[in-house]
Amino acid sequence: PLDRDVEVTGPVKLVLYASSSAVDTDFMAKLVDVHPNGFCQRLCDGMVRARFREGMHREVLMEPGRVYRFEIDLWNTAQVFKRGHRIRLEIASSAFPKYDRNLNSGEPLATSTRMVVAENRVWHTPAWPSHLILPVIPD
Repeated sequence: PLDRDVEVTGPVKLVLYASSSAVDTDFMAKLVDVHPNGFCQRLCDGMVRARFREGMHREVLMEPGRVYRFEIDLWNTAQVFKRGHRIRLEIASSAFPKYDRNLNSGEPLATSTRMVVAENRVWHTPAWPSHLILPVIPD
């Protein structure tokens, strides 16, 4: 738990290094304020579809097992995490029905019917330093 109040105000971004067994998948990120009683308050979130990791102008499928860099914009927030609370980052591969599901097959999005199980791995090593960028306001 936090030993003091922490203010986070501004844009939040996740730099994620990840790999997958599939040629396409999604990565969702959510910033959460965890209260001492266990209540979890979602503050902001964002997602990236792997095939669009280089931008929406061009689809590039992944090579299974290869580590890629993804940048996920969680948009802006303004929150004071109170003393005794926890700051949590949740990473998942789906947020259906908020975001359309990804069948992970690499087939065209509008006509794909074949589902593929994606085994995704998040990397946090010196070579692949996944990290969250939080705009912490000094006291």
